[in-house]
Amino acid sequence: MRAAWISLLGLAFLVAQALTATAQTRPGSFADLAERISPAVVNITTATSVAGNTNPSPMVPEGSPFEDFFRDFMDRNDGPGRPRRSSALGSGFVISEDGYIVTNNHVIEGADVVNIEFFSGEELEADVVGTDPNTDIALLKVSSDEPLPYVDFGDSDTARVGDWVMAMGNPLGQGFSVSVGIVSARNRALSGTYDDYIQTDAAINRGNSGGPLFNMDGDVIGVNTAILSPNGGSIGIGFSMASNVVTRVVDQLQEYGETRRGWLGVRIQDVDEDIAESLGLEEANGALVTDVPEGPAMEAGIEAGDVIVTFDGVDVEDTRQLVRVVGNSPVGKTVRVVVFREGQTQTLSVTLGRREEAESAVPASVEQEAEPEEKDILGITVTRLNEDLREQLGVAENLNGLVVTAVDEMSEAYEKGLRAGDLITEAGQTKVQSVAELEEQIAAARDAGRRSLLLLVRREGEPRFVAIGLEDG
Repeated sequence: MRAAWISLLGLAFLVAQALTATAQTRPGSFADLAERISPAVVNITTATSVAGNTNPSPMVPEGSPFEDFFRDFMDRNDGPGRPRRSSALGSGFVISEDGYIVTNNHVIEGADVVNIEFFSGEELEADVVGTDPNTDIALLKVSSDEPLPYVDFGDSDTARVGDWVMAMGNPLGQGFSVSVGIVSARNRALSGTYDDYIQTDAAINRGNSGGPLFNMDGDVIGVNTAILSPNGGSIGIGFSMASNVVTRVVDQLQEYGETRRGWLGVRIQDVDEDIAESLGLEEANGALVTDVPEGPAMEAGIEAGDVIVTFDGVDVEDTRQLVRVVGNSPVGKTVRVVVFREGQTQTLSVTLGRREEAESAVPASVEQEAEPEEKDILGITVTRLNEDLREQLGVAENLNGLVVTAVDEMSEAYEKGLRAGDLITEAGQTKVQSVAELEEQIAAARDAGRRSLLLLVRREGEPRFVAIGLEDG
């Protein structure tokens, strides 16, 4: 009996130790960390010249009894047409002792004057070194007689869901403020091409924009950029642009005053299950090339209908990943691109251009006009493109194919988004300009045992692939 009690006491002791160790993973206080890194966080105030309103009573109908009142009001306030100053508040952080400061582009966009207020109360005017609207990042520079306290960037890829984080900034214009939470999610995309946001429940409000998100080592792993809120206040869903995106942008802005992203020169779309099956791909991964304008990809031999499966040694999961990997690659670098084409892979070498300078040049060609030929196929009615239809639909001179004149609303084609006015330029990765050519590709796909046919469809010039089932055709 005594031995049993001793065993129970021992077990209880071990459980207590485990609970104590778990509790100790939560910091007892964040005060030391906040005190150490606060001097590098800044408040940002901007001023912009805004032309005054030239209408003496902008909110009152002409002839209203209040018109004279509003005219007198405007005259007392310097009169109409005079320039006024508007101010905006945001946050930022110093990244070097010689005065480089990171913030959001939207905080300083269009500003005539950018003022920096430091934790010590000192104020300095900043110059804009460069901006990147794509990631909403701006780099500023102040001149100071003394070295400035600064913070370092950390590796955002090491941040895990559940890790503690600290946000600092100037919420709602109230001055320096600290909030704490955890990493709620990783790799969030909002609306930008290069989005890679860390989601956090640390309180982020208006005025926090451009401020840092710290890990518990005091390294910046994100730049607070946006919140999701029905009322403008924090509801625990905030987004910080990941530091591994920000550092690349900052390095380029610091060196060039602008961004210099790699450019492959293709239009792409995601590969879904239907498209994968129609192409003979085992998995719905990669980026499907819908168009290849003049540029690096065309020179390397990449073609519309290719599926890019590997870029510079990185397996491509979808279009978003490919765009980010390409954009992060140095301009002028020669990379190996593996494409899936006609049932097998090919490796091509592509020398990347610069995205910011990319221009699409498309050679012109004229299709000889032919008599219209119309037919119902796969739930759509198609006819050969002629000059009248080309003019009506605004189709570019270099494009040829079959015009969709009607779509059966009960068909799969309708469900997949095909509509009257669409232009089918390829079927089964082969150019089609007549109904007969389309029928040949349908027959060839069926002979090959395919359950669907891949169509390249353009609407208002924008291309996309659509896989249409053949079972009922």
